[in-house]
Amino acid sequence: MEFTPRCPICRSLAQGDANPYRPFCSERCQLVDLGGWTTERYRIPGPSVGDGAEDDGDATEDGSQ
Repeated sequence: MEFTPRCPICRSLAQGDANPYRPFCSERCQLVDLGGWTTERYRIPGPSVGDGAEDDGDATEDGSQ
């Protein structure tokens, strides 16, 4: 019995290794997933980021380099 994965978007069968859209079944489902990332529907959990500028650690406290 061969395992055939299902598309994570529409749950239809995502056929074979020759499928250029793997793990999706089609280009449409691949683009739906990409759209989910670009609209921030998907998020990776982590600590909150403040609304101020990020500190890159290069500048001193008085702002000089």
